[in-house]
Amino acid sequence: QVTLVESGGGLVQPGGSLRLSCQVSGSSFSRYTLAWFRQAPGKEREFVVVSRRYGSSTHYADSVQGRFTISRTNAENTVNLLMNSLKPEDTAVYYCAAGSGVILSSVRSGDAYDYWGQGTQVTVSA
Repeated sequence: QVTLVESGGGLVQPGGSLRLSCQVSGSSFSRYTLAWFRQAPGKEREFVVVSRRYGSSTHYADSVQGRFTISRTNAENTVNLLMNSLKPEDTAVYYCAAGSGVILSSVRSGDAYDYWGQGTQVTVSA
C-alpha cells in the first residue's frame, strides 16, 4: 500500500512563489511515476506536471511551463513542486499522484495513476 501526503499550500500574492511537497510512503519510490494535478472550483481536474519513473523525463502543462519545476528526492521519498510567478488562475487544490505502470501516452490522464494524496489548497490573490 502506498500513501501520499501533500503539504506546503497556502495563500500567496500574484507573482509570488510556493513550494509543495508530497511525501510518499512505501518501498520502491524511484519506480513510481509521480505527477501533480490540480482542480479549481467548478472545473475539472487538470494535469500540471509529471516526473516519470526513475526520473527519466518530465513533462509540463503549457500553462505552467517555465514557471513550475518538479523535483524528486529519492533519499526522502518526496516529490516537490516549486511554483514561481504565480497567477490567480493557478488557484486550485493541488493533488499528488503516483503510478507504477504509467505509459508515456497516458501521463497526462488522471486515470493512469493508482494512488492519490488528499490535496493541498493553493490560493493566489492580492
